[in-house]
Amino acid sequence: MEHETQKPEVRKTDDEWRATLSPAEFRVLRRAGTEAPWTGEYVSTKTKGVYRCRACGAELFASDTKFESHCGWPSYFSPLAEDRVRLLEDSTLGMRRVEVRCARCDSHLGHVFEGEGYPTPTDQRYCINSISLTLEPAE
Repeated sequence: MEHETQKPEVRKTDDEWRATLSPAEFRVLRRAGTEAPWTGEYVSTKTKGVYRCRACGAELFASDTKFESHCGWPSYFSPLAEDRVRLLEDSTLGMRRVEVRCARCDSHLGHVFEGEGYPTPTDQRYCINSISLTLEPAE
């Protein structure tokens, strides 16, 4: 797990983020909120392409790592590369979880879970808020 001291490449004030993000995007990306299950635009998407951070545009996940987890949020078994995301311990809500943030701008994306038994190459589920992402379809 990475340390909090690592500085993101893209740094903006809250006012600067508010100027570019909708209130709902700001709540999830900058305040670690969560969209309601089954409401996100990418939960059932099968489109081939690359999922980018909605805040800064960094490429985070490939569509070929997306899988049906039936949890209510888009799920991926790995990021495009380990350096694309930061993993931080999260003990909010009385649980021990691992938060996933964009390495480039430090925006909240979701959480990663291990050992749930999904038939994926990594046995990990990156459970990511749709509102944290934009999909760039393959040509």
